[in-house]
Amino acid sequence: MNQPKISIFYDVPCQLGEGPGYDPLTKNAWWFDIVTGRLFEKPVAGGGVQITQLGEMASALAVVDARHHLIATETGLVLRNRLTGQMDMHHPIEADNPATRSNDGRVHPSGAFWIGTMGKKAEAGAGSIYWYRRGELRRLFNNISITNSICFSPDGGIAYFADTRKNIIWRVDTERETGLPIGEPAEFYRHHEKGGVDGSVVDGDGNLWNACWGRSAIDIYAPSGNRIHSIRMPVKQPSCPAFVSEDTASMIVTTAYHDMSEAYHKTDPDAGKTYLLEMPGKGRFDPPVLL
Repeated sequence: MNQPKISIFYDVPCQLGEGPGYDPLTKNAWWFDIVTGRLFEKPVAGGGVQITQLGEMASALAVVDARHHLIATETGLVLRNRLTGQMDMHHPIEADNPATRSNDGRVHPSGAFWIGTMGKKAEAGAGSIYWYRRGELRRLFNNISITNSICFSPDGGIAYFADTRKNIIWRVDTERETGLPIGEPAEFYRHHEKGGVDGSVVDGDGNLWNACWGRSAIDIYAPSGNRIHSIRMPVKQPSCPAFVSEDTASMIVTTAYHDMSEAYHKTDPDAGKTYLLEMPGKGRFDPPVLL
């Protein structure tokens, strides 16, 4: 695979850019700045950026339909009318714990939303991963420090997730009809190099694309767990990729300057900007969540 064409998709930096995605119903890409509680939406074909101040930390979004989104925030799942801006609490998650917030999340092919939480100061073992579908919420895994890399195989038979603190990506079999795990997770990849495994997405061929925080890279893993390619990024802290095409592997990638010292930030002046990577391949979009 050749190095893709890399350009800046949006040049206003996020302190902690995260949770990118693409809505095929509106043809908008979205992403968050977790720390400032802002949601960004931008047409992939070109146009202005809509910025919504959510009033709390938020990190992941699931499409409901052309009018509604379900957003994972520090207090739970919020239903947002994207046309009117109205936001209503749909289902609390750890709302009684002010020390935690949402982090990574994606929708399983069954319409189940997997949402990760973590401590606001990345406290050891403070995070969990939840499953939500048709009004029901279950906690699947706990004692995770930094939940990341939630994504699924194209057929819905495998889920992936990571603890960035341990630098391990796990895989677990899942029911295709419900998105619930079957059995215990097994190690998919243990990262031994500089940097940490962050957000991931799976393409149409089943390969996992992982943003490597601190190593300026998007790493690509075959379903076997072997790393098959690495794309160099122009910033040090890429945080999460998301496909914006099904005909190619083109994607947006969020980045961050979170926790950088002023001196370190000067060595990485584009940190926090959102990037567009254009390349051949087979992208995939998350399906709508089932409320």
